[in-house]
Amino acid sequence: MHSPDALLRRMFDAMVASAQPERCVAAQLPAPDTLRGGRVIVIGAGKASAAMAQAVESRWDGPLTGLVVTRHGYAAPCARIEIVEAAHPVPDEAGLRAARRMLDLVSGLRPEDTVLCLISGGGSALLPLPLDGLTLQDKQAVNRALLASGATISEMNCVRRHLSAIKGGRLAAACHPARVITLLMSDVPGDRPLDIASGPTCADPTTCADALDIAQRYGIALPEAALDALRSGRAESVKPGDPRLARAEIRMAATPQMALEAAAVARQAGYDAHILGDALEGEARDVGKVLAGIALQAAEREQPFRPPCVLLSGGETTVTVRGQGSGGRNVECLLSLALALRGHPRIHALMADTDGVDGAEDIAGARIGPQTLARAWALGIKPAQALADNDGHGFFKALGASIVTGATRTNVNDFRAILIDAKPGDPWPDVAQAPAPAFTQRT
Repeated sequence: MHSPDALLRRMFDAMVASAQPERCVAAQLPAPDTLRGGRVIVIGAGKASAAMAQAVESRWDGPLTGLVVTRHGYAAPCARIEIVEAAHPVPDEAGLRAARRMLDLVSGLRPEDTVLCLISGGGSALLPLPLDGLTLQDKQAVNRALLASGATISEMNCVRRHLSAIKGGRLAAACHPARVITLLMSDVPGDRPLDIASGPTCADPTTCADALDIAQRYGIALPEAALDALRSGRAESVKPGDPRLARAEIRMAATPQMALEAAAVARQAGYDAHILGDALEGEARDVGKVLAGIALQAAEREQPFRPPCVLLSGGETTVTVRGQGSGGRNVECLLSLALALRGHPRIHALMADTDGVDGAEDIAGARIGPQTLARAWALGIKPAQALADNDGHGFFKALGASIVTGATRTNVNDFRAILIDAKPGDPWPDVAQAPAPAFTQRT
């Protein structure tokens, strides 16, 4: 007999394992005979970048040197590539120093040299080099405001690119005239290279005007120096067609879709696995309601999928912070899902971030089952109030339902799995027609 919780966790672990750099980086490395015999320099940033550097070292026989910055606790031992740890999601001085050193490392390169750039999610905060005239404190304030605003990852990164001296193609431009090969591990909806770590090696078609519009749309009070840089056009990023990027190429090492396919191990346990999408976006609590509607339709109507089945999805939701809770987006989505499911007896779910960190907490996510709401009420915890306070982590910690992985050293975005068991002899009352159970009136 299967355990729904154990199966969901096996699926999450399979997704994380499939995106380990040791598995997916080697195939994207350039063949040695395609290089011109110059220096090989490795640079990079992100939660998976240290593990990517380790994978490069283990498969590269020739000489190389480099510098990679990753989140505290995500380092991997390397002999030839220096690993620096810095803060995430709010940048710090260590990340600033690493970004400056990285630009120095790639200055003065020759056409025969090759730069391997290892980029994964989290790189935006880990390479916080402010544009001239801005300070680290300015960047920290903008980053905090963006994280609380409800802006999409694409919108946040548009603002970040234009206030950076290293993102928005500027890092690749600094490597010119060397060849630049960027290996990406995608953590963004649509796998847009420009949005992964704010695109330090990608041309940027967005403009200063776009960044200003986003800040205005979400009521983000930018520092005066940032406003001046954007209004004057001084903050403009590197645009498509810039000759300094003529020898820059992008290679995708891992994506959420690849990882979701690996997570479909549910089929081995007799469940049909259906991928709803790898780029679901929107307010986390709204996405939770929508996913609940799909799950209930499958459970009670056998549409569009017949149980037993598992519904898989990825992407990056957003949270507009209104309360004082401890986040994050996966647990907010999951708590909203639980409230909308109303304790359905055949539905279980797990939502977690593949990097092991949901929001600012070192907790990947959480799981729910039919008794989640009842257990909370028995403990005097009000689920709806926890959701209103953006306190998903606090809610699931109290129930012992948090998913803690430690540093996974990878990052292919969020994992959402909803498991729907087959109907027993006595089906649950039709949720579209039957009155809600009494406990749904409690908050």
